[in-house]
Amino acid sequence: MTRRPLEDVRIVSLEQYGAGPFGSMHLAELGAEIIKIEDPSVGGDVGRAIPPYTAPGDSLFFQSFNRDKSSVTLDVRTPEGREVFHDLVRTADAVFSNLRADVPATLGIRYDDLKEVNPQIVCCSLTGFGMTGPRSAEPGYDYVLQALAGWMSLTGEPGGAPQKTGPSLVDYCGGYVAAISLLGAIHGARRDGVGTDCDVSLYDTAVSLLAYPGTWHLTAGFAPVRTRQSAHPSLVPFQAFEASDGWLVVGCAKEKFWQRLTVVLSRPDLAEDPRFATFADRNLHRDELLPVLEALFRTRTVAEWLAPLYAASVPCAPVRDVAGALTDPHTVERDLVAETPHPDFGPVRTLRSAVRVGPPGADRAPTRAAPVMGADTDRVLRELGYDDTRITALRSSGALGKD
Repeated sequence: MTRRPLEDVRIVSLEQYGAGPFGSMHLAELGAEIIKIEDPSVGGDVGRAIPPYTAPGDSLFFQSFNRDKSSVTLDVRTPEGREVFHDLVRTADAVFSNLRADVPATLGIRYDDLKEVNPQIVCCSLTGFGMTGPRSAEPGYDYVLQALAGWMSLTGEPGGAPQKTGPSLVDYCGGYVAAISLLGAIHGARRDGVGTDCDVSLYDTAVSLLAYPGTWHLTAGFAPVRTRQSAHPSLVPFQAFEASDGWLVVGCAKEKFWQRLTVVLSRPDLAEDPRFATFADRNLHRDELLPVLEALFRTRTVAEWLAPLYAASVPCAPVRDVAGALTDPHTVERDLVAETPHPDFGPVRTLRSAVRVGPPGADRAPTRAAPVMGADTDRVLRELGYDDTRITALRSSGALGKD
């Protein structure tokens, strides 16, 4: 296999829980060396203890976000630990963290704190609310951000309780934003010879993902509301429909799809009706059109609808459960499931990153299970030039944790 594109990138990461580790795992997939610093005084990354599937010092939650990384136990608050940390910074391209916004200053992991150690270092902090603004000192979690950013007001059925998305999308998207920021800043630092800070936040991520409804609101006064059956706010029909034995999604994002749908439904008269002729017409008359479509879809099974819809190239899909998604032949063909051995869990099957570099169908790089806490401490220190005597002294000082 050819070399992966980020094999010459080293990132020292003070990360925990979901958003930060999710972001750096994509860089590891591309070959970056992620040296995960875990504080031995608190048992390392809190993700190691997330139930329900736990083992001593590990969990399936932790395995989901930390494949292909190295773990070093280090208390950077001690003088001895700080010295080790600086030696790591000298060899690294970036320092990445997802801690509360005031913690990077306390730990001394901002660019101003480290530029004398390595002028080219990139210091990326993914926080709940960013380093500035009235909420900057608040802790930020996915659920909290979905509430603040308006997502929960838009999710669910009209008149129902506020709903969050199923997956923790603010966390995961925040991880992607951090990964993109890191790549951009590392490129700039290599080009210019000067590093920088990256002030990335879950709040910024969540608000920015309001995207076109946000633009509509800011520019035209549009008031986003919930729609029945997860309908698109303006494209009709584009939503979930109930069949006789389940649900399917049908989306007419182009006029040609609407024309084809009316044929599949054996109702070409709907395409000829001036009330439903265009996107704008169907949106204006959605309350007249949708009851007709809903009644039609309830007359057959999901499978009976999907066959002619696929044949007509109308965008559609069954509403699957998680098991259905993970066993879909396309999931298998796209090599989205990684399997790694584990002494307590047995074979651990996790989801691979969606990032890809290489031609279609190219083999993916082998993947390693998430590391045991501190598994790479001695190796990394020896690579820095530390001998056994110094490592023993560090361990005795508590900087690497107590045996």
